[in-house]
Amino acid sequence: MSVFVWLNDQLLKMVWLSDLTEFLLYQIGVDVSTPLGASLHFFIYDVIKIFILLSVLIFLISYIQSYFPPERTRQILGRYKGVTARLIAALLGTVTPFCSCSSIPLFIGFTNAGLPVGVTFSFLISSPLVDLASIILLASIFDWTIALAYVLVGLILAVIGGSLISWLKMERYVEGFVFDSPMVSLEAPEMTRKDRIVFAKDQVKFIVNKVWIYVLVGVGIGATIHNVIPEVWVSAVLGVDHWYSVPLATLIGVPIYADIFGTLPIASALVEKGVGLGTALALLMAVTTLSLPSIILLKNVVKPKLLSLFVLYCTFGIMLIGFMFNILMG
Repeated sequence: MSVFVWLNDQLLKMVWLSDLTEFLLYQIGVDVSTPLGASLHFFIYDVIKIFILLSVLIFLISYIQSYFPPERTRQILGRYKGVTARLIAALLGTVTPFCSCSSIPLFIGFTNAGLPVGVTFSFLISSPLVDLASIILLASIFDWTIALAYVLVGLILAVIGGSLISWLKMERYVEGFVFDSPMVSLEAPEMTRKDRIVFAKDQVKFIVNKVWIYVLVGVGIGATIHNVIPEVWVSAVLGVDHWYSVPLATLIGVPIYADIFGTLPIASALVEKGVGLGTALALLMAVTTLSLPSIILLKNVVKPKLLSLFVLYCTFGIMLIGFMFNILMG
């Protein structure tokens, strides 16, 4: 256990990087015990740590994901029925490279290929919510217990959501062209090991180019919350003793067009300022699952009733999870 803790501290939390950053700042005359110095330390350390972890994790995960192109994912899902199919869909959502921005082609392709709408929605809820890279980053900021609990509740939310949509027979609220359009080809060519390495490198470049601004902004906000904004101010708005903290965090997260990698430092800083873990996780889940771009994309392929059900279910599900974490961790 002591070896595991040491590895976790040095490889994920990168305590060595924190110490090195503090040492280098001290060498140039920056006192990290002051609010400004502490904020600078927080910013430099977190930015470097996130980009190192992000690059390594995205490369490894993308290499694995190269074995799961959309057509293969569809074939796997097609083998199962009922709750089992929705559970498999949610699990595949954690290891496939599809973000919420892929909603339209995935929804059309999977539904047109004959997959039940409930199964597709379990996949679409899980895919942006329970990402392997974000799970490991969660462990690096908090700990593995919280990261694994996040995975569990995310999968439950995805499975129940898909089951609800299936039980209510919401297929009739999918736009007709999704069923009537020609079969969408999701076939991908077989890849060699060299192809997979190139694919993984390209994914690292693509994702880093896509999220770097959110990481910088998120870490900057986190550094400000952590070292500049008084704890009493944060607690007054989002303190764990306020019943409205979870709904407020969820509503704040919905319109934010950000990435979980930029939101994690904010969540970490909020927790350190006395905000409940459930409140911070509600913010994370709302940003990843209910971002406006994904809702706008889904609006093109489903009718208002199904879209409203999806948004309301995810909103109340996230709030319930937030309340549960606050009670259990309080």
